[in-house]
Amino acid sequence: MDEDLICFRCQVKLEEQKTTFFYMNHWFYADIPRCPQCGQVYIDEALVRGRMSEVEITLEDK
Repeated sequence: MDEDLICFRCQVKLEEQKTTFFYMNHWFYADIPRCPQCGQVYIDEALVRGRMSEVEITLEDK
């Protein structure tokens, strides 16, 4: 994580954590910034356009 991201709700620094995603009956994981108190996640544009997009296309093609 290049910059310090702060949770709006809790006002604490987000920490890189392994996070589980569920899409079309499949699970996948990514290390993303997450609030250690409330669990709110920050998904940056690079992840959305990269890995998440690849997973989405792969699953929809099945």
